[in-house]
Amino acid sequence: MSTVHAVAARRPALRSWLVLVVCEAKMVVRDTAGLVVPVVLPLLILVMSAGSAAEQPVADGYTALDVFVLPLVLTIVLGTIGVINMPSFLAYYRRTGVLRRLSATPASPAMVLVAQVVVSVAQALVGLAGALAVAFGVLGARPPAHLAAALGVYALAMAAMYAVGMVVAAVAPTPNSAVAIGLIGFFALGALGGMFGGRSTLPPALAAVGEWLPFGAAVEALAAAWVGAPVDTAHLLALAGTVVVGAAVSAAFFRWT
Repeated sequence: MSTVHAVAARRPALRSWLVLVVCEAKMVVRDTAGLVVPVVLPLLILVMSAGSAAEQPVADGYTALDVFVLPLVLTIVLGTIGVINMPSFLAYYRRTGVLRRLSATPASPAMVLVAQVVVSVAQALVGLAGALAVAFGVLGARPPAHLAAALGVYALAMAAMYAVGMVVAAVAPTPNSAVAIGLIGFFALGALGGMFGGRSTLPPALAAVGEWLPFGAAVEALAAAWVGAPVDTAHLLALAGTVVVGAAVSAAFFRWT
């Protein structure tokens, strides 16, 4: 019985989790570029593209702003946070020995990962709310026809982007390399997924590849849910496959120390 009580006593209480989440939030807030870019960059793209896109009807009263620009902008929010920001923090903690020191305490290094995910999810929701507030309140965009489907796709896309970010954190030896690898990965996925003019401008082979990668699959799935069309199972499988593969690769290569 005493052993059970001793183990229970060593388990971090809820207050410890909350303190760690608050500390992670403070770290994110102090990182000005990492805090501002995921919110401001998508808003800039949204505003710059809204003028012409809002005047191009696509289907059932929806315009290019609703079908193309908004899904792209919301995916950019997820990509910048999941693929660039989060891995840099984890690489920094590993390089400075934070994770190693935590392993010698009742807390687990995995607590840092959980806290960072909680904070980054909150940041992604702030970016989502900001983009939608401007789109609906200022630019006249229409809400999704299938709200539940859009939310489900967005959650799956978020998980896929975080899975890619965990792979970056696993293979990057330093914080600077994590940022560099994350930037390269983000822009590569974005370029193949239509971030720079749509996949129709790409060679057919690259456009086909981009549709199966998480960025392109997220944009396509969100666009379908937005107008009330059936979401292509292939896009959902692509996102789910990214989560599975990313989790397996990061678990195999991630070092806590």
